[in-house]
Amino acid sequence: MKDKRILFVSSEVVPYLPETELSSTAFISAKNAHSKGVQTRIFMPRYGVINERRHQLHEVIRLSGMNLVVNDIDMPLIIKVASIPKERMQVYFIDNEEYFKRKAVFTDEDDELFSDNDERAIFFAKGVVETVKKLNWAPDIIHVHGWMASLLPLYLRVFYNDEPLFTESKIITSLYKRGFDGELNTELAAKVKFDLSESDKLQTIQIPNHINILKSAIENSDAIIHGSETISDELVSFIGEKGIPVLEYEEENIKESYLNFYAQILADK
Repeated sequence: MKDKRILFVSSEVVPYLPETELSSTAFISAKNAHSKGVQTRIFMPRYGVINERRHQLHEVIRLSGMNLVVNDIDMPLIIKVASIPKERMQVYFIDNEEYFKRKAVFTDEDDELFSDNDERAIFFAKGVVETVKKLNWAPDIIHVHGWMASLLPLYLRVFYNDEPLFTESKIITSLYKRGFDGELNTELAAKVKFDLSESDKLQTIQIPNHINILKSAIENSDAIIHGSETISDELVSFIGEKGIPVLEYEEENIKESYLNFYAQILADK
């Protein structure tokens, strides 16, 4: 895997957000790959709870400045970057004042999902791709963590399917037990349809609950990793129907098993 390129895209990453199974696994998988000579880039949303001064985030002017269209509205894209202390790994933050300035991550003070989480997920997916295009950095593997990042496989496979930078990229999605209750905005599929015309790809997210958001990621991925010890039986069955490679949950040997899995997926080209 030395000198291969892996793009890590995660809803959460330590040390920028509190330690959870997801945020820790996203960090560990990127850190270990980096330590083995893999070229890495990490992307996450720039939530308002992230302390920019403490973590030394700064805007990258040459990457910022474009507008992304979400639901037929132009939304300015701001790119910030920071380095994880001691690791020499760069983290890119997708930012927009309307979507990410608020001092919360996914829910309000009443623990209710933000009504625009659907648009935040669309913006994040498109922001990652457009930034990687500006970097002119073709990843061998794109490893997706967390539901906020889970529209990325759909956009890569449909909206950006003709983009040469990603022609050879393999998409791996990690699934985690922790998600959200209820549904995102019921207009999610209609908003995504503004970009994507393939109705068969949109059917999965007509009811935008946690399971269906992950199903969308699964059906547009080349491989799946169980990031939690227990995964919904419905998702396990869905993966089985797709017949794609799966790495079962690893607790003790995550570093070695992930690298071996990356190599296996690339060898299947």
